[in-house]
Amino acid sequence: MNNTIKELYERKSVRVFTDKKIPEEDIRLILESAAMAPTAGNQQLYTIINVTDQEKKDRLAESCDHQPFIARAGLVLVFCADLLKWYKSYLAADAGPRDPDIGDFVLAVEDAVIAAQNTVVAAHSLGIGSCYIGDIMENYEIQKEILSLPEYVFPAAMLVFGYPTDQQVNRQKPERIPMEYLVHENVYPDFDQTDLRKMFRHRTNDDFNGYMNRFCERKYNSDFAREMSRSIRAFLEKNCKW
Repeated sequence: MNNTIKELYERKSVRVFTDKKIPEEDIRLILESAAMAPTAGNQQLYTIINVTDQEKKDRLAESCDHQPFIARAGLVLVFCADLLKWYKSYLAADAGPRDPDIGDFVLAVEDAVIAAQNTVVAAHSLGIGSCYIGDIMENYEIQKEILSLPEYVFPAAMLVFGYPTDQQVNRQKPERIPMEYLVHENVYPDFDQTDLRKMFRHRTNDDFNGYMNRFCERKYNSDFAREMSRSIRAFLEKNCKW
């Protein structure tokens, strides 16, 4: 196993940081690593907002499901799916572009998240921890105001970075789904009840029904999951013809 793969195995989300400041040269490397990510047609359909204003960090900590550690992070990056810069360029060149559509939105989200993951890998190689904040997709109207987002720009992902505490370094990484249930050859499998119970046994401890009911209520049926869908619909209804 080479060092790159070893770091992918070892990396885990970090939510508690030390007070050590991230050097500017490391921040630059992290951001430049994002720009090196694969991108559809070399369009880089994203814009990265480096949130340095403490008041904005504080507000994002509240708007993103009241998570104080966001405000304490040494680096906060918001990766925006950006349908605007190319659309405006087409208009400026009198190219006669159609209005942005859902396919453009999905492609831009993919570009943004791929770039975000590059920063995760780069930061980990520098000894810097990170955590994705999916809640940035909630409360679209609030995030839009905090970050001054124009039309056709959506906050697809947020990452917070900092040096992990010893407890975070030593914390065990959550176990993943066994590979035989994750990778399949040529076609999607027809999972039966037995397969599903085996797939999640490392999490359910043979209490499949109880675990799934609790997790469904806490995550899938949660208010924040419903708000995330509402926010995305609000963006699409305003910015995409569908």
